[in-house]
Amino acid sequence: MSAVDDILAQIPLSQLASQLGTDEATAGAAARQAIPALLGGLQANAQDPAGAASLEGALGQHSAGLIDGGVDLDQVDADDGQKIVGNIFGSHSDGVAQTLGGNLGGANQGDLVKKLLPILAPIVMSYLVKRLGGGSTGGAGGAGGGILGSILGSVLGGGGQSESKAKSSNPVLDILGGLLGGGRR
Repeated sequence: MSAVDDILAQIPLSQLASQLGTDEATAGAAARQAIPALLGGLQANAQDPAGAASLEGALGQHSAGLIDGGVDLDQVDADDGQKIVGNIFGSHSDGVAQTLGGNLGGANQGDLVKKLLPILAPIVMSYLVKRLGGGSTGGAGGAGGGILGSILGSVLGGGGQSESKAKSSNPVLDILGGLLGGGRR
């Protein structure tokens, strides 16, 4: 099961659709676009030692409890989620939401994704904490992302795929790479 499927399986789509004011199919499709974007943004940030240290600190402030046994969206702190989204995408947050919304089709989908990202961000962080062993990430960042970078790479790359194959299999990450400057190395 992919990380996206694993995270989606923990989210009650009917509750998510209700919070977003849309139907379950649209909420699920939007989440399927947004989760890889969040993970990809985290991975991009973890490539820089300062970004990895910042992410490690942020993960230390979250617990795996949010995702354990299924997510209750009433327990998600969307204000915290907005801060996470801001840290991941910076000034590109609106562009990311509009790009992902454009992939869904429809005029208001960018606004839907903009509402969705802060809901999903704490869930993604909780998932990563769980993947890191549920506790503090102490020393997990390290140079070039260390364990954290490896986990994000395996979550996004499907394990064992080359980076170019992983990118080409996920058009969302290809788009984000352009928005976030992922082409610069």
